[in-house]
Amino acid sequence: MQKIQIIGSKSLPTFSPTLPAALSSTLAGEYIVFPGFCDVHVHFREPGFSYKETVRSGSLAAARGGYTAVCTMPNLKPVPDSAGHLRAQTEIIEKDAVIGVYPYGAITKEEKGEVLADLSAMAADAVAFSDDGRGVQSGSLMRQAMEEAKRLGKLIVAHCEDNALLRGGYIHDGAYAKAHGHRGICSESEWGPIKRDLRLAKETGCGYHVCHISCKESVTLIREAKKEGVDVTCETAPHYLTLDETDLKEDGRFKMNPPLRAPADREALIEGILDGTVDMIATDHAPHSAEEKARGLERSAFGIVGLETAFPVLYTKLVKPGILPLSKLIDLLTEHPRRRFGIPLGNDFTVWDLNGSFTVDPADFLSKGKATPYAGETLWGVCRATVYNGAVVYSANEK
Repeated sequence: MQKIQIIGSKSLPTFSPTLPAALSSTLAGEYIVFPGFCDVHVHFREPGFSYKETVRSGSLAAARGGYTAVCTMPNLKPVPDSAGHLRAQTEIIEKDAVIGVYPYGAITKEEKGEVLADLSAMAADAVAFSDDGRGVQSGSLMRQAMEEAKRLGKLIVAHCEDNALLRGGYIHDGAYAKAHGHRGICSESEWGPIKRDLRLAKETGCGYHVCHISCKESVTLIREAKKEGVDVTCETAPHYLTLDETDLKEDGRFKMNPPLRAPADREALIEGILDGTVDMIATDHAPHSAEEKARGLERSAFGIVGLETAFPVLYTKLVKPGILPLSKLIDLLTEHPRRRFGIPLGNDFTVWDLNGSFTVDPADFLSKGKATPYAGETLWGVCRATVYNGAVVYSANEK
């Protein structure tokens, strides 16, 4: 017997997916159909670092996680800082992507934070502009970028990090770091640049989006800016909502940037999700090779993978305990990011068995990256299929 329930975002009341006959015939049981998820912050590493991930492997992993649209960050080689360099990426996307992949253009040349990139030449093909992986250290250069992005009708999407405050840190500057002799990253290194940029966004009128916020001060600053009418949105990631420094282990799969912070920060992020301060959830899917993640907390590369576990993690740890309504989670994963970034929803949807569970085994990932803090955990919610533009791009029966 087949029972399928369709749940759309509150802002997508006309969501009415058409299940391909071949897919419908393979589904037996109770399923829920959601609009295709949208992640505005992923790293597919191509061109330049295909040993970590490719557009093909990354988009397959995204489809398995229920995503039909992702935005790819520009820390590549070559950096997409000109029309020609951006084209090197879009040619791969056109050939290998199985879902909608929308690339960012860089804010500055080679992401060095010294000279503004050719934003105008990239505007037609870039979803927005970001130097993700690096903070723009110069306030005057950020103002220049915002003024140009405003003229072009594009968002500035900021990785907020003050290099002067890092001091060689690699995990949160909190209780765990002090107890285990690690160098810490202070929260001000994140919220300080956000405070600066919110002032610039207010003065320029530029649409401004903050990447992967992780601390309570960032939530407060963005909440107050919204009240003042600043055109700002922000994202956080599943790991910041479900983990904190008390969960740290001496293992590279717990190392990401920004780091897991204190329990009070995690609680503030959840509050921000519930009151609308935090607009969307993005994975910051950041794959690395096994060797790069096997060097412990101090020496491993920053970044974890998340596309294949995001919804099950959030459903298991926030929805099932009653912390977050399922309808709110779907808004955060679908309508909110699509609306802010202008990403359309066609006949894109994903089919889930919420009564099914699985144990996270990184060896089973379609992503080349295997580093996840959730390895070995039992999670609820199994993706049965994902459809993009009416075509099945992932089926659990054919994996």
